[in-house]
Amino acid sequence: MNLRSNFEPGTTRWAVRRTQWKEMGISEEDMLKPKIAVINTSNRLSSCFQHVDKISQAVQYAIRAHGGVPFEVRTVATSDFVTSAGKKARYLMPTRDLMVNEVECMVEGAVLDGIVFLSSCDKTTPAHLMAAARLDVPSIVLTCGYQLGGQCMAGNFVDIDDVYEAIGTMAAGKMTFEELVDMTNHAITTPGVCAGLGTANSMQITAEALGMSLPGNSPILADSAKLYRYCEMVGKRIVEMVENDEKPRDIITKEAIENAVMVVLAIGGSVNTVRHLSAVATEAEIDMDVINTYEKFADTIHLLTAVRPNGPYRTEDLEAAGGCMAVMKRLEKYLHLDCKTVSGTTVGENIRDAEVLREEVIRPMEDPQSYRPGVAILRGNLCPNGAIVKLSAVPNELPFFAGPAKIFDGEEEAIKVGIGEGKIQKGDVVVLRNQGPKGGPGTVFACSFVAALNGADLGADVAVVTDGELSGLNRGIIIGQVMPEAAVGGPLAVIKEGETIRIDFEHRTMTVEIPEEELRARVSAWKPAERELPPGYLAQYFELVQPIEQGAVLGYRSFRDKK
Repeated sequence: MNLRSNFEPGTTRWAVRRTQWKEMGISEEDMLKPKIAVINTSNRLSSCFQHVDKISQAVQYAIRAHGGVPFEVRTVATSDFVTSAGKKARYLMPTRDLMVNEVECMVEGAVLDGIVFLSSCDKTTPAHLMAAARLDVPSIVLTCGYQLGGQCMAGNFVDIDDVYEAIGTMAAGKMTFEELVDMTNHAITTPGVCAGLGTANSMQITAEALGMSLPGNSPILADSAKLYRYCEMVGKRIVEMVENDEKPRDIITKEAIENAVMVVLAIGGSVNTVRHLSAVATEAEIDMDVINTYEKFADTIHLLTAVRPNGPYRTEDLEAAGGCMAVMKRLEKYLHLDCKTVSGTTVGENIRDAEVLREEVIRPMEDPQSYRPGVAILRGNLCPNGAIVKLSAVPNELPFFAGPAKIFDGEEEAIKVGIGEGKIQKGDVVVLRNQGPKGGPGTVFACSFVAALNGADLGADVAVVTDGELSGLNRGIIIGQVMPEAAVGGPLAVIKEGETIRIDFEHRTMTVEIPEEELRARVSAWKPAERELPPGYLAQYFELVQPIEQGAVLGYRSFRDKK
């Protein structure tokens, strides 16, 4: 086989590598086989990753059984609920791009032939898709599944999303500390990513919709027998892909990204899919505006599922109903069916025999959960480059919301002063700004405040507008990823306390009600604040991060800019 990893015998690279590998027990025969990186993001910091070492072993076994040689490669990986503790969660988004660069260093440095990505918590799946698109080496994403919730002592079902919102309930005096402790004792009963259609499950489904995971892989219960069957299939398939030279850029195309966007709209996926798919397109050097793609299909694709936080169903219900394949079957007449996938077959071939097994969970297009899209882009003088709202999580399909701006520098102040001391009132629009990739630096989580707002029973009566990062689990009147972000001089930087912000969900606009000439003058006069960042990765990230409209990738010019 003509493999890039098979160096010319007698060369320096051949000799020193052979010496290393012989000591590791690699045989003469194996030296010539396809050499596959198994990217394992496991660590002992979070329940998200506790099963991934076993998955890695199963995938490695399957690769060996089908004629390849696996090399496990470990990279950094964050957990949104654990490694958000430091620097007000500023490390979360930057870690996505750190993973991409680590994969590049390890795979390209060693000149390996193929990659299996083991994707678990939020940032790993987008990072793995970005790395695959950048390196264009035969690759498969194996999504590692979701966790289950449990039962409190009172007999009520509880998961991590309930715990998150309970902080606001306790802050409002409606829950005791002991009740909160009881919830934390029972909210997670298995390994895997957070229950519900947060970013982790949304991106795992998106990977399949893109064609980068085997059909039927998402959503999938973590540590289940079904998941280990996929380990076997992935090990076999990656060797075939190397032999056939099937590469990610044959799969990740403009049409494939459009398919993924349609699926996100249909399931009411995380708002963070927008930035991550933008980053995948940038890494693949695809000439497309992903944000505009969400707008393009917004009035065509309706909301077909009502999985938490969008409605009463759980992720396990979506899997039982047929998962991503069943959703795509519902969308069959809209999808690009000739797109290639890692299965070696097309989207159309993959979903030809797919079935919807629970009609109430995945509704037909003619009788959807809602005729509004799950995710929508807002435009207006406050967000000329767009802002994102999860319409499926807005209460009561609210047509519009308007109120005075209450501006906070961070969510801790908003929770303590705004909720705890009663500064935030019903009808307010809470603004959390300078939270974006540059403003952080490293996108700052605003989702703890949103969860606390819901816990305090204010979520249906208070809007939140931020250039920071929200959780896909958040529900309420929440607008995120306001573009341009405040730290680069976007209009969000110059609005003042008490000015009226109007959010129109029907016409998908967001505006601040001040004269346009005054707003332009303020933006023109704006100057960035003096900052002295301490040495470290976040300072490097600040210097390198590109606009969030392009996915906030590091030091990379978009394909559009190159032309």
